[in-house]
Amino acid sequence: MTRLTVSSHGRINLPASTVRQLRNQTLEVASCSRGHLLLTAEGEGRVSLAGTLGDVSLPELLSFFNMFRKTGILRFRLPGGEKSLTLREGEIVHATSTFPEEELGEILFRLGKISREDLDRARQLATSRNPIGKVLVEKQMVTPKDLWQATHYQAEQIVFHLLRHDCGSFSWEPGLPDKDVPSTLSMNTQNLIMEGLRQADERGLFMEVIGSLEALPVACAESAEGLGPAELKLFERIRTVEPVTARELLRHVGLGEFDGLKALYQLIEKKLVRMQAPGNVDIPGRTGELIRIYNGAFKAMYARILPYSPRLADEIQLFLRDLPQPYSYVFQDVRLGWDGTLDAGRIAANLSGLDEDDRDRLLAEACNELLYMETMVARRDLPSEDSAELITRVQEIARRVRELVGRNG
Repeated sequence: MTRLTVSSHGRINLPASTVRQLRNQTLEVASCSRGHLLLTAEGEGRVSLAGTLGDVSLPELLSFFNMFRKTGILRFRLPGGEKSLTLREGEIVHATSTFPEEELGEILFRLGKISREDLDRARQLATSRNPIGKVLVEKQMVTPKDLWQATHYQAEQIVFHLLRHDCGSFSWEPGLPDKDVPSTLSMNTQNLIMEGLRQADERGLFMEVIGSLEALPVACAESAEGLGPAELKLFERIRTVEPVTARELLRHVGLGEFDGLKALYQLIEKKLVRMQAPGNVDIPGRTGELIRIYNGAFKAMYARILPYSPRLADEIQLFLRDLPQPYSYVFQDVRLGWDGTLDAGRIAANLSGLDEDDRDRLLAEACNELLYMETMVARRDLPSEDSAELITRVQEIARRVRELVGRNG
């Protein structure tokens, strides 16, 4: 949270991101006390209520608007992204999100309805007037039924994932715009809250047994009886194909994360499946060499910067989540290691399906973004002589990468 000071002349220096949103707008003091200041802009989208999450929980906040049958837009600014919920007479009818993993194309990919290659091709054709869902249907990459189901699933996931947040800020804009708001949620608000909380609790139980989505599910039996449809579908996939990570397995069977985790958990409990830790991933070829070069740089920078920046890991994770397309897809579901390195296997899986030259250029561009971010942190927090040395090393790494990609490209 940014700390500001009101000068004796009444001036406040706002962060650049705030200035970009409010530049040239007329503001008025909507509410003020010794402990707060609420400024609102004139015109459409006027905020009548705002606050921070923490003392007020999300279920309590949603229940308030539901109980008093409020109509309007509830917006959230959260670590890593923003979300908005549209309410009509207290019921949530629509949800949007800027989190990359909740984008419609990513939802379809994780449900196994589309390949990464087709998704990337559709993104190149999509515009604000011709959204990705329309492109996918017109190009017959997905069926209208698949798109409809994914749209409703997406809205539910946005709400369910929202309930996991306990920090951030919210604002309420009463009323709805003149244009029609699509209804993408059929479950009422109270049921959404209860289902979201239930899934959060059960997911924790499932993950205690599963351990990690990067582990490999392996069959312990050749056959099984008395399995439900989801369990049977998952078991047959595990039994008949080469082991892949749990994350990839759930995508291939198209069950959705929660239902897939539940089925996998039940198979483990029935001793039909066990989880095998993945070995050290060695990515072959030029792609592997690039990842090793960058991970070497990330490791060195992390070790030098961390003593001066205790929250460096959080800064990196938020930066990765906020990256625009297509860089955000290079780092989709990539975990930051204890030493500042990135999961090579996950990165390689995210880039699979691309031509080698395109893959390596995109990899280099995305990693350069992260390298530049860490360089800026070094300049901010390290003594000048230390940061200068790191920057020199980064420049040398950039030169090596240019030679490698240029030589083979």
